[in-house]
Amino acid sequence: MADAQLLLKRGPSRSTWLRARKARPQLVLSRRPRRRLGTLRWCGRRRLRRRLLQAQAAGADWRESGCLVSRSAARRPKTAAPSPAPAAAPAPSCPTTLPIPPVRPAGPGRALLLLPRDQGFTFSGICRVTCLYGQVQVLGYTISQGHPAQDVFSTYTHSRLTINAVHYSVPEKSKKEVKREARALLRSHLNRDDRCWLMKNFSPLCSIVMLEQLRTSTVNFLVSHPGLSYVFVQESPTFQINSEHLALRSVGIKREKKKNGLRLTESALSAMEELVTVSCEEVDGCPVILVCGSQDVGKSTFNRYLINQLLNSISCVDYLECDLGQTEFTPPGCISLLNITEPILGPPFTHQRTPQKMVYYGKPSCKNNYENYIEIIQYVFSSYKREAPLIVNTMGWVSDKGLLLLIDLIRLLSPSHVVQFSSGRSKYMPNLTPDYVDDMDGLYTKSKSRIRNRGFQLAEFTESLEFADEEKESPVVFTGHKLICVQSDFAFRKTPRNRESHNKVLRDLAVLGYLGQLQPPVPKPLYPLHGLTPYQVPFNAVALRITHADVAPTHILYAVNASWVGLCKILDDVRGYANGPILLAQTPICDCLGFGICRGIDMEKRLYHILTPVPPEELRNVNCLLVGAISIPQCVFKSQRGLEGTIPYVTTDYNSKLPGASEKIGARETEETREEKVHPKPKLYRKIN
Repeated sequence: MADAQLLLKRGPSRSTWLRARKARPQLVLSRRPRRRLGTLRWCGRRRLRRRLLQAQAAGADWRESGCLVSRSAARRPKTAAPSPAPAAAPAPSCPTTLPIPPVRPAGPGRALLLLPRDQGFTFSGICRVTCLYGQVQVLGYTISQGHPAQDVFSTYTHSRLTINAVHYSVPEKSKKEVKREARALLRSHLNRDDRCWLMKNFSPLCSIVMLEQLRTSTVNFLVSHPGLSYVFVQESPTFQINSEHLALRSVGIKREKKKNGLRLTESALSAMEELVTVSCEEVDGCPVILVCGSQDVGKSTFNRYLINQLLNSISCVDYLECDLGQTEFTPPGCISLLNITEPILGPPFTHQRTPQKMVYYGKPSCKNNYENYIEIIQYVFSSYKREAPLIVNTMGWVSDKGLLLLIDLIRLLSPSHVVQFSSGRSKYMPNLTPDYVDDMDGLYTKSKSRIRNRGFQLAEFTESLEFADEEKESPVVFTGHKLICVQSDFAFRKTPRNRESHNKVLRDLAVLGYLGQLQPPVPKPLYPLHGLTPYQVPFNAVALRITHADVAPTHILYAVNASWVGLCKILDDVRGYANGPILLAQTPICDCLGFGICRGIDMEKRLYHILTPVPPEELRNVNCLLVGAISIPQCVFKSQRGLEGTIPYVTTDYNSKLPGASEKIGARETEETREEKVHPKPKLYRKIN
């Protein structure tokens, strides 16, 4: 038995190697590959031999893993057969070129990227991309030579972005003339050495890209918090430190594997091509595109790609945000309408923008208050001017009442196209064909079988809609839509167990991205939030309302202090009250002009201290503060630089027996807890300064 175990530990005998060499006489294995081959099984040996044969057929030395070199240039083992004269050996085409795509440093914080036709460069990090020659595409947006530089954010919270060299038309010229033209274009951007390197490796229909280091105040503010620097760059041990690695590191990016990049399915690309064609050739009016599907199927990624594709052909795109939990351009808990004129080349927390119309709902989910959700969408949608294509983003809740609510939205918004996402990992969702929508009752609308006329006249919705003069005579009528089904194949690490924590991180990043607007522009240093001067707002100048809970009037100021507040404008005149605070009995549907943090409350002078990036000319219109379930990220309280002693608003002496103290305000509610909840209280009682 011991002898048998000893034989198992020993590698293959010499006769085995002789048979292997006789079977493959053209393969010459050194000591290390022989040792590796001895530890492999039969299938592994067969796979390794196949790879070696492929490398040999390509005219390369398989011992070089990074860059293939010609066998004639490599050192031949002593057992190899004598080679013919170097002059008679054919020159292979593969070893004469640099690795694809090659990268070259071009100064401090700059790198040159040479992309052959139909090649891509997948990376992580942030950089500024300038196309010096040719044409490239990032997340569907085309960047050509002469176009302004674009800031690109490829983060670890989403799929990594890829710079793809796309085909472009050029007049018929000789290669020498094309090189001369490219050299003239590059003369104003690069020095002579860089131009010579590019011309040496130049090929027809290639693209030359300049990657530059990018620093923004928002990104600097995000990475200043402990644990958030991993969002943009993750350092990993590497065993191959070469000039390319150092050049990319100076820019602030890292090359990633192609499989980590964004990949769209054929159905998604086909749907996008059809929608772009319809939007550019629409004669009867601008299309309204509603995108729906369950959670984590790629709706937001599809919307970004579609917006960028549309911006390649038209000047602007309208966007209606109906997803409260994962908003694209605003902090969470908002329903907004925006006019997009610039490409979207990053996740939501890198492009927070000011909407054309916005209402603060106050929660990341509309459960338990569907009617208010519908009324707010109706109010915001009334500002759509129908001058540009409209993309409608919906929630990922598409089961039970969520599906009925989606049917109501389709009837209310009357989309021309409905893009429905499905995946093998998502819950079943019926196809929302026009016939299906006709035959189904929504939460607030009836099916076609219960209405005799052709369309769905939404009397309960249209009473307060503000239409243009030419549209007042015709009621809102649902006339049907075209359904486009998209099969999603996104690879994600979310599970039902960790999805809520992942979404909470994205919501916190969106809030931090908004607060980053408080910082001065680069290169000025960052200021901690407690070092910025807040605005002083008298008690009798604004009204207060807690939107997500019933709070006793004596505890209102405790709930407002150190909270995330919506700065809103209501039609009622709140002036005339002597002291305040002024409390609203109901939550109004009103315009939200921005957000801020209530840093403190001065009870002696009766002042709120509000920290906000909203400009002063807009703040003059604010007369209402709304407090919802969207909370300030914990890192804002715990990780501010310059704090000494006791951290304000943070305590270890916490009484969990207080009503509402253990309530998870802001978390997505389940069906069981939704039925049990009755008037939750604020999460914390904070000390008033």
